[in-house]
Amino acid sequence: MDLHDLHDLRDWLPRALTVAERWGGQFGPYETHDAHRVHPDAFTEAFDRLAKRMDHNYPFFHPRYAGQMVKPPHPAAVTGYLTAMLFNPNNHAAEGGPATTEMEREAVADLAAMFGLDAHVGHLTTSGTMANLEALYVARQLHPDRGIAYSGECHYTHERMCHVLGMQGHRIPTDAHGRIDLEALQSALAAGRIGTVVVTTGTTGLGAVDPVHEVLPLARRYGARVHVDAAYGGFYAILGRAGTGAVDAAPWQAIAACDSVVVDPHKQGLQPYGCGAVLFPDPRAGRHFAHDSPYTYFTDADLHLGEISLECSRAGAAAAALWLTLQLLPLTPDGFGRILTANRRAALHWADLLTASDELDLYQRPDLDIVTYFPTTATKTLSSIDAACDRLLRDGMTAEADPVFLSVLRADADAFARRHPRVVRDAQAARVIRSVLIKPESEHYLPTLHTRVEELAARGRTAP
Repeated sequence: MDLHDLHDLRDWLPRALTVAERWGGQFGPYETHDAHRVHPDAFTEAFDRLAKRMDHNYPFFHPRYAGQMVKPPHPAAVTGYLTAMLFNPNNHAAEGGPATTEMEREAVADLAAMFGLDAHVGHLTTSGTMANLEALYVARQLHPDRGIAYSGECHYTHERMCHVLGMQGHRIPTDAHGRIDLEALQSALAAGRIGTVVVTTGTTGLGAVDPVHEVLPLARRYGARVHVDAAYGGFYAILGRAGTGAVDAAPWQAIAACDSVVVDPHKQGLQPYGCGAVLFPDPRAGRHFAHDSPYTYFTDADLHLGEISLECSRAGAAAAALWLTLQLLPLTPDGFGRILTANRRAALHWADLLTASDELDLYQRPDLDIVTYFPTTATKTLSSIDAACDRLLRDGMTAEADPVFLSVLRADADAFARRHPRVVRDAQAARVIRSVLIKPESEHYLPTLHTRVEELAARGRTAP
């Protein structure tokens, strides 16, 4: 976390202890037990070792880290999580976490409204993987004799979950921008074996946004459902539905008419891992999770969250963290949207700088905030580009002074040729550099970052 965040935490975290002490004091004194007590010296020694181990990390908080979709949670999320964690609520049942159950319902309602959903059923999950599993589980219950279609750029979760659920997966090719190919999808749908189409609004590789507004009527024509995997890009619905931030509105406005949506607040939503969410616009979807637990549900409640979930125990602290964050940063263009707008501006600016660069080439113009590029090479072959990207990645991470932390994406030869037809195909694939500008601070740091990456690329080209 940056210095401002640490200052907030020093001020806010003691309040968590105050809340727990005030609440616990009303129940009167009791005799404590020393079975789990440890000596202060033992704790100090163990904690010092923990602190040393934590030195072996990447600076996710700093804009010089422009690699994976990782950043520290907001101080409000940390404070909310710690406060609730001291109570250790379990949001499986209302009696396991009365307060945090209500917070979860309110936070989930905010997420639903972000996508334009009015009536809905949904809950937080421990991850996007679990959220997608639940969405595909409902898909199987509704169409047990039909499979799932997903694009070649979708998250590997869907292929894996099809295997877990015993469903047939149908991998659909992508177009020249990494979006699901509509002609190929129509051909697959016409065969009558697909019950649900997965569209991705922000692929984890390229950040590409599938044309939800075009897939939806196509799927309906063949009696298929549509599931939206918005795990990474979902918060961009704030801008997309409002038509702001240079984000195409059409795909985002179509989500409200789809059959299920997944979003991960622990990515763009400033939350600690793990916090995913699954939403169904039709509240009747909850019936597919119906079960009985004779020792669990014993208080009056309209709905226990465990009754609409495949998961059992879930940390109520995650709900408290998200709820508190959304009280301070509402899901509006003027609230949370300011963060996303800065990320998007940084990505578009970097794309412009890469286009004009003599040392770097833009691989694909970003839909959201993921920028892909590669060093310019003399031979312009896939093998030379792959080697140059590997060198740039390693040189940046291992530099003793002024390091930069990037990531790579493997692009097969066909995908590369669609974007850069002049590159010589002498290999089956090549890695490109991938930078996720998930931190708004990247906007200010971008000139420094771009200059440093250019310098490393130039140095790599002249290296023996």
